[in-house]
Amino acid sequence: MTQLVQQLIIHGVTQDGQKFRPSDWAERLAGVMSQFRPAGSVGGPLTYSPYVVPVVLDGVRCVVVDKRLRELEPLAFKFVCSFAEDNHLKVSEQETAMPSRPR
Repeated sequence: MTQLVQQLIIHGVTQDGQKFRPSDWAERLAGVMSQFRPAGSVGGPLTYSPYVVPVVLDGVRCVVVDKRLRELEPLAFKFVCSFAEDNHLKVSEQETAMPSRPR
């Protein structure tokens, strides 16, 4: 069984088309957000939160933010949105099918 998950994608490209620097910005942002996890989730000291994950899409560094973070920790969600806005980064949204966890 699958569920649809709303995601926000922060692209490493500014509104005027410039590549965002530093080159490891996505990993840094995801690292700061690594403490925000689902209840009962176990993660080691060097793992990202499943809600904020750095990825490369079409050759561009991006951060995929699971919109469920908004309910888990509204200030954390606001932080990542403000990061994108303050740095004039392109943002898009998508809906992705994720497998449901067995009960």
